[in-house]
Amino acid sequence: MTLPLSKYVWFDKKYVLTEKAKVPITTHAIHYGTSIFEGIRAYWNGKNLHVFRLDEHVKRFRRSGQYYNISLNYSDKIISDAVIGICKKNNIKKSCYIRPFYFIGDYGINLHVTEKAPTHVAIFTFPFGDLFNKNGITAGVVSWRKFSDMSTPTQAKMGGNYLNSIIATQEAKRNGFDEAILLDHNGNVSEAPGENIFIVRDGQLLTPSLTSSALEGITRDAIIKIAKDLDIDFIERDISRSELIISDEIFLTGTAAEITPIISMDSKKIGNGKPGSITKKMMQEYSDIVMNKNDDYAQWLTSVY
Repeated sequence: MTLPLSKYVWFDKKYVLTEKAKVPITTHAIHYGTSIFEGIRAYWNGKNLHVFRLDEHVKRFRRSGQYYNISLNYSDKIISDAVIGICKKNNIKKSCYIRPFYFIGDYGINLHVTEKAPTHVAIFTFPFGDLFNKNGITAGVVSWRKFSDMSTPTQAKMGGNYLNSIIATQEAKRNGFDEAILLDHNGNVSEAPGENIFIVRDGQLLTPSLTSSALEGITRDAIIKIAKDLDIDFIERDISRSELIISDEIFLTGTAAEITPIISMDSKKIGNGKPGSITKKMMQEYSDIVMNKNDDYAQWLTSVY
């Protein structure tokens, strides 16, 4: 997929033309996946561009590297200002996706990564709409398992970690599904390749706990907070594979996916085959929040202009 990248990227504290932002083939991250990234959404509501939960994204951005002793050599404020700045520099006035990432540069083939390894930071952005069909998608459980903390930190958004997501997605697509669902090492539901998962049973909203190797998603956290504010009965617990197909509703959450209904799981219709009432409520609440139509969550938005 070719991205309609903005004219400028932010690269080590400078605004650089996209075609000029290059790295050598000896870059460590190319060989070993030693890169850390975030996905951030900004929403244009006709009056201003608002970045969703910027502070939380920047904090996780730094924390992901700490698992591997990879240094983010700029303050949180510099990174936050850079996210805002790249939108301004490109005069973005439509909803967009923002990708900050940092990576180990020219470090040879040395596997002994320390805080002193050279790192670089880049941020780019591009217009972005729906990742999935908001009327609902199909999903299927794949044979590949989500990796666990027994092998590598599950809460680090590392480039190398997403090879697990890639191979799961490939299997799901071969099986004719829009998206994959991965089980954890115990055989319980973990998450999708790039999204957290929620199910609804008898009016109760459920999601796997973080012990399932699920990422502590920022959109996931938002949905949990919204559910509690709406007095929706919510619980985190183990979810078995068999529970998926008897769920009343299923939806995915993520920065790119936002709130995406699953209307068919393992080729079995979920509910009536349409987004359910709680799913639709969450979709509407989320849309109102990111479009700055709900003052109760205004603190989640950072204005660009």
